[in-house]
Amino acid sequence: MIDAASAATQVDEAWSTHILEALRDYIRVPNVSPAYASDWVDAGHMARATELIRQWCQRQVDEGLRGATVEVQEIAGRTPVLLVDVPASGPTATDPDDTVLLYGHPDKQPPFDGWRPGLGPWEPVHDGDRLYGRGGADDGYSAFAALTGLAATRAAGGSHARCLVLIEASEESGSPDLAPHLDRLGDRLGSPSLVICLDSGCADWDRLWVTTSLRGLVDLVVRVDVLTEGVHSGKASGIVPSTFRILRSLLDRIEDPETGVLRPPELHVPVPDIRRAQAADTADEVGDPGAEFPYVEDARSADGSYQDLLLARTWEASLEVTGIDGAPPTASAGNVLRPFTAAKLSFRIPPTADAEAATLALVKRLTEDPPYGARVTVTAGSADDGWHAPPEPEWLQSALDQASTATFGQPARALGEGGSIPFMGMLGRAFPEARFVVTGVLGPETNAHGPNEFLHLPTARRITSALAHLLDAHAHR
Repeated sequence: MIDAASAATQVDEAWSTHILEALRDYIRVPNVSPAYASDWVDAGHMARATELIRQWCQRQVDEGLRGATVEVQEIAGRTPVLLVDVPASGPTATDPDDTVLLYGHPDKQPPFDGWRPGLGPWEPVHDGDRLYGRGGADDGYSAFAALTGLAATRAAGGSHARCLVLIEASEESGSPDLAPHLDRLGDRLGSPSLVICLDSGCADWDRLWVTTSLRGLVDLVVRVDVLTEGVHSGKASGIVPSTFRILRSLLDRIEDPETGVLRPPELHVPVPDIRRAQAADTADEVGDPGAEFPYVEDARSADGSYQDLLLARTWEASLEVTGIDGAPPTASAGNVLRPFTAAKLSFRIPPTADAEAATLALVKRLTEDPPYGARVTVTAGSADDGWHAPPEPEWLQSALDQASTATFGQPARALGEGGSIPFMGMLGRAFPEARFVVTGVLGPETNAHGPNEFLHLPTARRITSALAHLLDAHAHR
């Protein structure tokens, strides 16, 4: 119902004239999420990134988003939340209580090693369609896209309901600071009828992709102690059990070492038929979901069909050891039988699995009857449920297809994602009547969280334009 050409022109001009410049400045800020930067308050990087985005948002309000307000909500000891409250606009936006909530986050993962020569986490590099640097795609672009999409709705003669843009700064840490902020917001949050999240991915660059489910996340640190200090391996090995071997045997209690299948039943759920069908359709069209990963020569993906691999990534549980303590680097490792080994275990759990029950089951298996009487301690970290989208009403499915066709040239498609966005679970529980559009720019090879992360600029522009169509369709529903 809006003028697609006018919306696209508004979006392209914004990206060319000021969004790219702001994103480059944002990428330069090393605002690593608090879980990975205990000194985040004193370092000031999170405040700096938030202020950068706030100033940009304020300029957009001053230059055209009439009636909107911009503020940063602060709670002592917590990361900030940026809020842009935009009143309804247009002839059909008559209900002042109807609210659209648009969500993103500015905090970043650690820099990680392995960036290609000429690239780095904190220096933006624009190469063709790609803007390299940490956080541009995951998902610093979100605030810029949200406000530009709103401005494009108005410029193209459309309508939108009251919109609240919420940019929280602890998502990469599991959103521990979000609940207190939501409590403080209280009635200001309203009762959103539509939630748009810009922190997800896409299977290709050819259409608008909508995320239908997100896996949950459980992380633990398991530590095995046998000695009070390291001893000569020539004297003790064969007598004193290796803490690494004990840890390895404990991991075998929870994971099949040959297949990677996790053993506790609490980590498995039935896969809904509609999600199996979506995976089959996507596999037939897009192909090998493992093709994007940088395997070394002769390495390959896990066994299974393309559909099996998609379901393994979105509806099956998995384990990765993401960190190890107690072991020195190989270059400085002497012939010492080490006193302890500790490992950080990161579990992705199915969208509808109970994270608390999964945590209890894992802790029990890891700690009961330890080999050789070793001291086994488990420190629980985050335990976040996943999210499964409610069925889309007819108006929303139609709006998604129309928005995708207008901006990408093809109808929208849907698929689950393997990552986690704790906010979606929180909102789903708090507002069961809300409808959700979870989308994003994390497509093939974008490598969020790893080296060489990039933002695919044409897709970011098209998603920004698609927002204008979705907001107008919501106002006309």
